[in-house]
Amino acid sequence: MPIKIPRALPAYRALCEENVFIITPDRAEHQDIRPLKVAIVNLMPTTVDTEIQILRLLGNSPLQVDITFLRMGSHESRNAPPGHLEKFYINSHEILDQRFDGLIITGAPVETIPFEEVDYWDELAEVIDYSAKNVWSVLHICWGAQAGLYRRYGIEKQPLKQKLFGIFPHRINERHATLFRGFDDEFLAPQSRHTSSDRDAIAACPALMIQSETAETGVFLATAREGREIYVTGHLEYDPLTLDREYKRDLAKGLPIAIPKNYYPGDDPSQAPVVRWRAHAHLFFSNWLNYVYQETPFNLEDL
Repeated sequence: MPIKIPRALPAYRALCEENVFIITPDRAEHQDIRPLKVAIVNLMPTTVDTEIQILRLLGNSPLQVDITFLRMGSHESRNAPPGHLEKFYINSHEILDQRFDGLIITGAPVETIPFEEVDYWDELAEVIDYSAKNVWSVLHICWGAQAGLYRRYGIEKQPLKQKLFGIFPHRINERHATLFRGFDDEFLAPQSRHTSSDRDAIAACPALMIQSETAETGVFLATAREGREIYVTGHLEYDPLTLDREYKRDLAKGLPIAIPKNYYPGDDPSQAPVVRWRAHAHLFFSNWLNYVYQETPFNLEDL
């Protein structure tokens, strides 16, 4: 079964061209099943690109997934196409009386700012608090993971000496963990961040389990509540050219930026990058959806 998104959403055409399984709301209404309800808090400045990246991975499943995009009403986005958020997103406070099978909170370009100084922090904190009782499983990505760890467990983020930027090998601590079913012993994943959550604090927290980490990148994935809370520090959802765009954007702004590690053949930015994380990205998101499908009560009111 496909993901359910409006036909007018820009991601619809892009995903159709990739043969990703999608369905429009009018067709979905005639199917006698209960779809998984997944909300996405999209905080990335590349609004449409991020929609496509995440929906591409959620669409690689036999399950029908009903998508709700959320925005922070307390924040004025300057990057989304005019009228896009008003047409396809709802403000976060509109879902506080609803329940969802899954929630995804993306990264955001605010990692060097103290959490409480982010203009939408109070609103995002409300969503994180709401999710504890109203969402079966929450997937936090990059800064979204740092925000969740800070809000729920008071774990601070720490500045890195230089940006962690590129494609890095990661190893699995928990070989039989649900999210890593079918994974190789080592897998590659993109990283793009200036900060890191305190690894010692994560390890010392009885509620948290570190399931993947490396000395170079730190914690890659930690979970809590038997997998219902998931904190991923990297960007498995990135498409082939995301790091390339970030690198060239920072160069154009005159910002200090190193060539993304293990990305361009021969570290030559004139060469097209070779994608080596796509298969594990699809597998990870499929594992998450399968876990949510298997564990969520049929009646969401029973959460």
